[in-house]
Amino acid sequence: MGASRQVVVVGLGGLGSAAAYWAARSGLDVLGLEQFELGHVRGASHDQSRIIRRSYHTTGYVTLAAEAYDAWRTVESDGDTEIVTRTGGVDLFPAGAAIDAGNYTASLTEAGVPFEWIDGAEVRRRWPGFAGTMLDTGVHAIQCDDTGIVPAGRATATLQRLAAEHGAELRPHSPVRELRPVGDEVDVVIDGDEDVEVIRAGHVIVTADAWTNRLLAPLGHEIPLAVTREQVSYFPHADLGRFSIGRLPVWIWMDDPSFYGFPVYAVTDAVKAAEDCGGPEVDPDTRTFDPDPAMEARLGAFVDGLLGPGMGTPRTTTCLYTLTSDRDFVCDRVPGLPQISVALGAAHGFKFASWFGRELAALATGAPVRAELAPFSMARPSLYVPISREAWMV
Repeated sequence: MGASRQVVVVGLGGLGSAAAYWAARSGLDVLGLEQFELGHVRGASHDQSRIIRRSYHTTGYVTLAAEAYDAWRTVESDGDTEIVTRTGGVDLFPAGAAIDAGNYTASLTEAGVPFEWIDGAEVRRRWPGFAGTMLDTGVHAIQCDDTGIVPAGRATATLQRLAAEHGAELRPHSPVRELRPVGDEVDVVIDGDEDVEVIRAGHVIVTADAWTNRLLAPLGHEIPLAVTREQVSYFPHADLGRFSIGRLPVWIWMDDPSFYGFPVYAVTDAVKAAEDCGGPEVDPDTRTFDPDPAMEARLGAFVDGLLGPGMGTPRTTTCLYTLTSDRDFVCDRVPGLPQISVALGAAHGFKFASWFGRELAALATGAPVRAELAPFSMARPSLYVPISREAWMV
């Protein structure tokens, strides 16, 4: 039996690294376990950029996004670094869009978040980077200043650095085989290089994303999840200045299929775009890392239509989406096992990573949480309905 630890975090992507940071920052003895190397590319917390925004389909998420900004400010102050880069953003709705713009405008209005409803011609006037023809067909947009970018890989590394500075031990190449509840504690069974190690924990935080059910199913709490292999592409262009911050905002095409993209950021020789929920279901342990040519071609055709011709052959990388049935988060203690907490970002959670960490640290100690977590309960009925692609279109 290894030494007892107050908190063990299983999985050190964005959410787990944030949980380790916030728990260690509150003075807890924290051990973080990662089955691969820190900063690996097998999950969902690598690459350069993720969107952060206030525009959401429910007032709850719009309000929660304010908490996300606040939680990142703590990391920025503690780490003496910038995490959030504000660029402004547009959510683009073609005529007859599969995603209801009314849900977004109503939620922003109820939450008191400023926005504008503008047509495609005004979008092009303000941001000449939109030089294609897609905006000529009855497109309208929600324009919101409080939209921007968080750097996925760098932010995760910052959270890990700060967690260690606050006393957390972060251990890579330490796959967890099993969680064994023992009274009001948990034995964490780790596959070591030479032997199995067992560590007694007062509380375990599971932030294992695509691998979550490997630990929950033996406890009788499997969550219906769809794990998909997605990809993002970086398109070179002879005039990247057209797509610089200020000349191009963060954008989301609010239809099915849904696409999204960024101004030039971090990677200075290309502009990034991707399709949301466009990839096939995969096993996280056997998935390939090869780009899908059909997805790449579909994205390339859309980007040409939105930003104009002249894009070169893209560089494409892959990641995993771990999707719940309703595409809402999970942030809760396991029913009947309050010594184990679980968090899932449902493939739109990185912008909220620091918020997740703050709430998970509170759950681990029994301290009051700052947000209403009932919508993210493991007991909610919508978490267990059959997987439906329509629910992901938000």
